[in-house]
Amino acid sequence: MELQGFSSCGNVVEVDGGYARPCEAGLRIVGGEVYRLIYDVMLSRPEDYLSIYQSCCNHRCLFCHSWYFSQRAVGTWMSPRDVLEKVLEYREQVTVWEPRERATSWHAHDLCAHCGACVEGLERPWFCPRKLRPDQVVLSPQGYGPARNIVSFTGGDLFCRPEFYAKTFRLIKREAPDMWIHIETNGWGLTLKNLEVLVSAGLDSVWLDMKALRSDVYRELCGTDNDRVLQLPAAIKDAGLVLEIVLLYIPGYVEEDQLEGFAQLIAEVDPYTPVTLIAFFPEYTMVGVRSPSLEEMLRGYRALRKRLHRVRLGNVSVFCRDEECLKRLVSEIGRENVAL
Repeated sequence: MELQGFSSCGNVVEVDGGYARPCEAGLRIVGGEVYRLIYDVMLSRPEDYLSIYQSCCNHRCLFCHSWYFSQRAVGTWMSPRDVLEKVLEYREQVTVWEPRERATSWHAHDLCAHCGACVEGLERPWFCPRKLRPDQVVLSPQGYGPARNIVSFTGGDLFCRPEFYAKTFRLIKREAPDMWIHIETNGWGLTLKNLEVLVSAGLDSVWLDMKALRSDVYRELCGTDNDRVLQLPAAIKDAGLVLEIVLLYIPGYVEEDQLEGFAQLIAEVDPYTPVTLIAFFPEYTMVGVRSPSLEEMLRGYRALRKRLHRVRLGNVSVFCRDEECLKRLVSEIGRENVAL
């Protein structure tokens, strides 16, 4: 980033009782080969794709739910070819082959409610989309659902150092061109140059976690500025990538006013961009901050729907603890707008 004229993220992660910059702790070159520190690899729910969970991150989000590996250098060193082997193994398990325009987490929720009733021989619940056969639903460490032809790089974000990803993406596209490549990113490291490198290597889709609209709130929550992040929806669309955006409702930090601003920003790029508004839950250093209520999530949803056509609510179990609440939510916004 410094070579491109941008400042360092300023974050440090725990390494062997000390601290180091995330790019120094999570990436290394040995014998001319680049390696990434990977915490885990698995078929994730409710995204229903192969997730590569990466250690070390250029953000230090106060609410991070992956802090135990994003803020600590833990895991296994993997080369691009090591990752390719995991992708090829997973490819043999794929049960749903998606077109590129559905290479997102957002689209997983119109296929399955992840309850497993159909596999266990039970009556499908009223909220089941009824789009999959039982043989398309498989068990992973995170539960039931389909296995879609998508590989996603998630967890700690080091897309500010694209060399590992460029080599890995090229290998995947050469050996498994029917697998879509997806990244989950805070966007901070996606300079126009880095984005161009990733696109040329085969990147298909982006989950952009925008966190907060106001720069002061963003810096308080994440430790960096968000100037480039706010410019990314347009840049990602211009690059021909599939885009989904994830927003947070955090009481006292990110509420309806910022969500209305996000809606305007996104609508100016494409009002049909898939957007998920997820409910904050206490984690890491923000265990004392409460989760939003059903009413707050509904207000946030309506703030976004003033300008956007494809909005879903996520982390539903955080603000709907029983079936009665879920039924009310569905009656208010429709089953297709609830991510289960």
